[in-house]
Amino acid sequence: MHEYSLVEALVTRVEAEARKRGALAVHRLSVRVGELSGVDPELFQTAYETFRAGTLCADVPLTLTRVAASWSCPRCKTPIARGAILRCPACDAPGKLDDGSDALTLDRIEMEVP
Repeated sequence: MHEYSLVEALVTRVEAEARKRGALAVHRLSVRVGELSGVDPELFQTAYETFRAGTLCADVPLTLTRVAASWSCPRCKTPIARGAILRCPACDAPGKLDDGSDALTLDRIEMEVP
């Protein structure tokens, strides 16, 4: 369950950003979870609910947005259908995984600064 270590890193990063900006409070967090990131969104949410106690994020809701895996042609930008062979149907170039499909991204921190 590496989700707990990811959540620990998330909370540490949020606290560092809040200190850096002299934030009075953090109000909301948004994270994007790519389908191919290896992160289970439900476990990540559970880990967050458990780990945030006693931190600056104790009362901060977390919004998780799932990013579906998608591929396209790097040459002509033609999308490649889900489940299809990973070659461009238009120019036969190998498909490329689109951005975010394999990432876990801290998308937004809403904080109150003086």
